[in-house]
Amino acid sequence: MVHLYNLHPFGSQQVVPCKLEPEQFCGGGPDALFVAAGCKVEAFAVAGQELCQPRCAFSTLGRVLHLAYSAAGDYLVAIEEKNKATFLRAYVNWRSKRTENARVCIRMVGHNVEPPFRETLRDQMSIVEMPLSEAPLCVSCCPVRGDLLVGCTNKLVLFSLKYQVIDEEFSVLDFERSLIIHIHNITPVGISFCVGYVAIMSDLEVLLLKLESNPKNGESVHYHPHNTNSSVKQAEGISNETLQLESDDFVICQKPMELLGEKSEQSGVFVTLESTGLDDEKYFHVQYLLYRRFAPDISSYALSDDIKLHSLQLLPIYQTAPEPRRVAHSSHSSERINLPQEKELLSLFCFFSLPHVGYLYLVVKSVELMSVYQYPEKSQQAVLTPQFLHVITSNNLQCFTVRCSAAAAREEDPYVDSTLKACPPVSMDVCVLRIQLFIGLKTICHFKNHIVLLTKADPEAIPERRESPKRLLSRKGPSVKLKTPPVAEAGWNLYIVNTVSPVQLYREMVDYSNTYKTTKTQSCIHLLSEAHLLVRAALMDAGQLEPGEKVELLEAFKESCGHLGDCYSRLDTQHSHLALPYYKMSGLSMADVLSRVDWAEEAGSQKYERGLIFYISHSLYENLDEELSEELAVKVVQMFHVAEPKQLPHILCSPSMKNINPLTAMNYLRKLDTSGFSSILVTLTKAAMALKMGDLDMYRNEMKSHSEMKLVCGFILEPRLLIQQKKGQVFPTELAVHLKETQPGLLVASILGLQKNNKIGIEEADSFFKVLCGKDGDTIPQLLVDFWEAQLVACLPDVLLQELFFKLTSQYIWRLSKRQPPDTVPLRTSKDLINACSHYGLIYPWVNVLISSDSVADSHYTEDLSKLQSLMCGPSFDIASIVPFLEPLSEDTVAGLSVQVLCRTRLKEYEQCIDTLLERCPEAIIPYANHELKEENRTLWWKKLLPELCQRIKCGGEKYQLYLSSLKETLSVVAVELELRDFLNVLPEDGAAAFFLPYLLYCSRKKSVT
Repeated sequence: MVHLYNLHPFGSQQVVPCKLEPEQFCGGGPDALFVAAGCKVEAFAVAGQELCQPRCAFSTLGRVLHLAYSAAGDYLVAIEEKNKATFLRAYVNWRSKRTENARVCIRMVGHNVEPPFRETLRDQMSIVEMPLSEAPLCVSCCPVRGDLLVGCTNKLVLFSLKYQVIDEEFSVLDFERSLIIHIHNITPVGISFCVGYVAIMSDLEVLLLKLESNPKNGESVHYHPHNTNSSVKQAEGISNETLQLESDDFVICQKPMELLGEKSEQSGVFVTLESTGLDDEKYFHVQYLLYRRFAPDISSYALSDDIKLHSLQLLPIYQTAPEPRRVAHSSHSSERINLPQEKELLSLFCFFSLPHVGYLYLVVKSVELMSVYQYPEKSQQAVLTPQFLHVITSNNLQCFTVRCSAAAAREEDPYVDSTLKACPPVSMDVCVLRIQLFIGLKTICHFKNHIVLLTKADPEAIPERRESPKRLLSRKGPSVKLKTPPVAEAGWNLYIVNTVSPVQLYREMVDYSNTYKTTKTQSCIHLLSEAHLLVRAALMDAGQLEPGEKVELLEAFKESCGHLGDCYSRLDTQHSHLALPYYKMSGLSMADVLSRVDWAEEAGSQKYERGLIFYISHSLYENLDEELSEELAVKVVQMFHVAEPKQLPHILCSPSMKNINPLTAMNYLRKLDTSGFSSILVTLTKAAMALKMGDLDMYRNEMKSHSEMKLVCGFILEPRLLIQQKKGQVFPTELAVHLKETQPGLLVASILGLQKNNKIGIEEADSFFKVLCGKDGDTIPQLLVDFWEAQLVACLPDVLLQELFFKLTSQYIWRLSKRQPPDTVPLRTSKDLINACSHYGLIYPWVNVLISSDSVADSHYTEDLSKLQSLMCGPSFDIASIVPFLEPLSEDTVAGLSVQVLCRTRLKEYEQCIDTLLERCPEAIIPYANHELKEENRTLWWKKLLPELCQRIKCGGEKYQLYLSSLKETLSVVAVELELRDFLNVLPEDGAAAFFLPYLLYCSRKKSVT
């Protein structure tokens, strides 16, 4: 369906002061218009709203059949006819043509300029002759690179744009014949070329190809599709059969066909590439993208020559619009050509049209039909722009909207069609913004913001032409600027129609849409979507905008997003969720959006539309750094109480609802029927509101109504009861602060539940406890240590274990070294952790003997030491990771000694540990040896421990008795382990025989018994 509006996309108009009736014309960059008549081409200066003035003129070889301009290279190319022969010529450096009789340089394509003539080319227009073996039928210039594609009967010839560098400040534009595309079974009447994409149009066929470069340089490669020979013979057979039948007064029409992608190779149109250029970048392969064939309308039993395709066009949209780079060329010293930088192609669109219907395809990543345009009457020609499709009929200029910017936006931004960004769909119905009366329209072209129209009234219509041939209707008559030409030949006129600025047309479309707001129809959304796409398309071509225009367009873009957000939030539509991304793109705050709501109407109907509910609920869930006023907060609560009562507890927990009156919130919570959804969440929300009210009795009653396990589940359902974020920082709620003082175990368990359910990250949890306990920097509160211990008990994934071990051991060591007690009572003792967590191991018996000598340690000190020792005795602890952090623990203290010896033992440094214990705590040596010196380490009993004890006994001292008792225990173990001869060998030579005799007798008796 095509929507028809009566808007005003066309502004002022003027008549081009041509002396002869134009035969061909085209735009010449942003500021020029070329008009060909007879054997002459006139160039006119076009500058905004100013009167079109002649700029220069130059003669051609013959009558101009086709005319095309390339912005890249700033050259004009023409197909000219003289004496029934056609010629292809390019006019370069035309801006230097000051007078019609000025000298002109004519040279052959690829011809090197001789030194004597180089300087003269600076101020002369050059005509480049490009001879062809076949007569040229049509031409197309690449808008990006300036390459020229020429269509002939059986082939297309590609001329690459080149520059002959004369010196550092001067170069001459030239071409190189780089590729010949041989085509079979299609005769081009129109072509279009853009960065390797080639569109070919015959009377009823369209073929779209992509030329691909081979990354490897090599010989010229010819591409032949499969079954070429058989298909050609088949096509020739059909042709012969058709001629035979036609001679018997029959007409054979091939059926319509549309082939996309690889299937288009089956079209019967064959392509062969022949590389002729010297450039390293060559095209070697052809990719078929689209083939479309139409059948003529023979319902009238007569074939009409007018039932043909027309207006083939490839329209590129680029990733960015970079500033042009200046390149010196053969021009006047004060002028330089603006050659655009290599642009990245974002999207490409292919348009072609039948007399009554036009087709717009999206190309690049895939080929798909995007829009179909049904014309109300027979069309003659059309031009496609990023914003509009302009179509002319015999008496009307029609302006259709297009979806190019919608498709390009999705290619450019992956976040489009998400909760962050939105764009009107490509499939949205097109519309006609204006059908403007013009008598006798013949031809149209477009450049920048100008539309050029050639009108020629039929003889019977000439008397009527006097009434209004040069006046363009406008909503405001005085605003239209009429420019009267100095000379105008009767019967025809060439008009330049200026399109209005995008912002001006956008404003009109918004005003027009207001007529639909009261009825709440889809027409309002459709027209505002058209306005949005109009502004978006203008922004995509930002390189053509002045800084002030861009700022104005950005403001209009945000405003259009706000209008679309209003529509989707108010109207009952299946796409109501789009209110969220449009409001986000508008830059409006939540308070701004709520202020646009007609609360009287909504409250009266007791019905709130889904779009508004969806936007507010998502905005409140996203923890925006915005606090609603008490008045707006109450309206939000009332809205959700009516529309989404289940969401009310979640809504009240949002930081944006901070200013809600707790008594009002409590009244709404009491009205909820908790049978259908979680009552625990309602209970916790009531408890939070009771705290705000200062009613501790009500708070305690609510918290006692459920077990702690259920309360933890409630906090997991709504984390914002405990944690809120502001400007990216984590802050505890009033309820969390109260739980810290009254139920710290519940608080730790709840935060742990949030982490296990991915509701809070590790760093966020750590930051939460620091802020909650008022600690900053490296100071660690005991509640955070309790949380780390709870994480270990909960057996979190292994990837977190070593990090947790590091955090806990660092904190234990710091407290032990500073003898710093925890700021609060720990929630778990070392015994609790050993019983509940496998990562906390049983402390070795010799460690307990070692630390029993420290009678001055307080209970907190002992607990931290026990937890550290238990971790080191656990099976999961990486003991090597703790060695660098043990330095603060001095071996002069019992705690430091026990940890150091335990660490070296885990590292299997047993001999060093034996020396240390014999020196510092000999009473622990036998428990140590019994626990550690086993299996492969059992030899240390007689190789290390026995000699050391004997040596220390010889020296005597105050620890003599301890050493002696340890020696007796050692001898008992060695006597059991060794044979008599081996036992004798390990005994000291100077020892008293009477002392060792009992052990020797035991060892010998052991042998006799066995």
